Amino acid sequence: MTFDPTPRQLCAAAVVVPLAGVATALVTQYGLDMQPCPWCVLQRVIFLAIALAALPGLLAGGTTARWFSGPLMGVLALCGVATALWQHFVASSSTSCALTLADRINRGLGLDEALPQVFASYASCAEAKAALLGVPYEFYSLALFVGLGAAASWLLRGQRG
Repeated sequence: MTFDPTPRQLCAAAVVVPLAGVATALVTQYGLDMQPCPWCVLQRVIFLAIALAALPGLLAGGTTARWFSGPLMGVLALCGVATALWQHFVASSSTSCALTLADRINRGLGLDEALPQVFASYASCAEAKAALLGVPYEFYSLALFVGLGAAASWLLRGQRG
């Protein structure tokens, strides 16, 4: 038996998985007091953007999924991978996240003011060195972004409608 999901199934997963990732981040923020840094918040924004990009493919299927949702999801997933890696290897050793690219993007979008419960950063990058079950938190995001990128790649193959 081979694994061959339809474009709609891939897009459904690409809507549900990022939303579940953001929900998990909020549970750990409010339930486990793991406060987000600007890079964490930017990853939330990218997850939600991927879910929005997948939505037209979920609703229309086939061609829309392959030509619109797939490429957009792929680019956003690559941005997410870069963000998670940057957070781990560069930003986590910085004592301040003020005026970093993530901070500028977050402030520029205005989501931190519109919905601070989800999009405001409350920790510096050095303070946000959180681990869940011994794994740095950003690696969970990285794994989700890689999986979402694989789904986008599968959509781009375009074998089924």
